[in-house]
Amino acid sequence: MARNIVETIVGALVLVVAGVFVFYAFAKSDRSGAAGYEIVARFDRIDGLKRGADVTLSGVKVGSVSGFELDPKTYQAVVRMTVSANVNLPADTHAKIVSESLLGGMVVVLEPGGDSRTLKAGGEIERTQGAVPLSELIAKFMFGGTGSK
Repeated sequence: MARNIVETIVGALVLVVAGVFVFYAFAKSDRSGAAGYEIVARFDRIDGLKRGADVTLSGVKVGSVSGFELDPKTYQAVVRMTVSANVNLPADTHAKIVSESLLGGMVVVLEPGGDSRTLKAGGEIERTQGAVPLSELIAKFMFGGTGSK
């Protein structure tokens, strides 16, 4: 009987520790809906880009990908991004999708332009560069660069 009580207490402690760990993980994760505004960009390819992926500016995270869908008319991927409210992007900002590391993970990199006008909530980034698959880069390196004969 005493053994059952000890096992119950140990089991309860394990559950409490697991609960504290889960609470800490959620509290420290960057999943909160931070104050910001949403912008969109159209890309030819978004290979490997996931919802929640980082949006960076000069290597600093300024937002995240909030969603994407296919435009049925142009067959381009329309990517929705939430950017921090304190970041005012010039209207001629350039967006590109790059690999975060060799192991995968894509991020959207923003490169601000020089326009004095800024993107407003719901605005669209016109200048974009889609993802370049790693396999294509390796093939170009191994078999020649330009594809012309």
